[in-house]
Amino acid sequence: MSADKNGNLGPDRESKTDFLTCTVDQFEDLVGKAAVDRILQKAEVFKGARIAHVNSSLYGGGVAEILDSLTLLMSSAGLRAEWKVIQGDPDYFSITKKMHNALQGDEINLSKLKKTIYEGVIRKNSLRTDLENFDMVFIHDPQPLPLVEHFQKKCPWIWRCHLDLSSPNREVWEYLRPFIDRYNAVIISGEDYRQELTVPQLVFYPAINPFSIKNREMSEEEVEERLEHYEIPTDLPIVCQISRFDHWKDPAGVIQAFRIARKKVDATLVLLGNFAADDPEGETLYRSLLDQREDRIVIMSKDDTALVNALQRASAVVLQKSIREGFGLTVAEAMFKGTPVIGGDVGGIRYQIHDGENGFLVSSVEETADCIVRILKDGDLRRKMGEKAAWTVRERFLMTRLL
Repeated sequence: MSADKNGNLGPDRESKTDFLTCTVDQFEDLVGKAAVDRILQKAEVFKGARIAHVNSSLYGGGVAEILDSLTLLMSSAGLRAEWKVIQGDPDYFSITKKMHNALQGDEINLSKLKKTIYEGVIRKNSLRTDLENFDMVFIHDPQPLPLVEHFQKKCPWIWRCHLDLSSPNREVWEYLRPFIDRYNAVIISGEDYRQELTVPQLVFYPAINPFSIKNREMSEEEVEERLEHYEIPTDLPIVCQISRFDHWKDPAGVIQAFRIARKKVDATLVLLGNFAADDPEGETLYRSLLDQREDRIVIMSKDDTALVNALQRASAVVLQKSIREGFGLTVAEAMFKGTPVIGGDVGGIRYQIHDGENGFLVSSVEETADCIVRILKDGDLRRKMGEKAAWTVRERFLMTRLL
């Protein structure tokens, strides 16, 4: 059975799809045989090529999710893709988190000690990380960026930046730029992230794996079981935001908007998040939100991708009220499931949501509240937006496109 217009897979396709793998031929029902054949034909040129991807976390963020699927997809197409994760102590990850925030516009006290710790950890990683004899090396985000200093380049090295670089802090940018200029190219997630560099800058949109546990088709019974397991009420429409606990995701603003909307519509808010291994600030933010919990405001930290899937399918509307956002894979995930999304009018969310067509873009708490009310009150609008949202992801944001 082929996928329907909302991206849902029929039972016969589901039965032969292993969500623990990610192969090109699995996508045939979604993208068509011609697209699969074209991908495999292009891959033939690179058959056997060794590709290294390096980042700072095995789980807990969008980069790790992408690499988990992309390296498998590359391997299924005949490339030899490897995924390497650097190691660091709490001081190092505290510093790289500050750099991450500064690249998205925050202030930073970039002391000599911070630079020494940052560069020292990378030097140690260079001694225990084999990046020789590859045909291409991808370094993801600022954490492992200086690795390029420690190897004699025998192939192209690419820096893949997943952050919102539209207005980086100039101090941290000028510090990191000499490292960046040593690469052969930089990949960013949007045209407005371009900076003055001596190397080419390419725009690649991130993508989702529709066959992962987080995105695979779920029956109504499976959805109900997950929500019941966590005692999430379903008697009223669900409004949810699912993302790492990070101040850029503005969870406090989500709660404020929901409280305003609740004066006009009855609903339940679910804030579901987790902590990335390379983000030491997440747990602190999560704990700061807990005193705002009540019967109709559920705040949870769970590493359960089936729960994420169930919530995105069961919700009447999904929020991603980001203040900065490199791309926002949670937007594409919810859209793929036919659920309308209200997203912050920032960064990569703008490349996914066409305001008023397949979702809403908002710039304030009040706008967010108004859109919640509008979607919850208008079932026809909700259905039409969901259909357009699913089609958008099918056309533009599946993992085969990224491959």
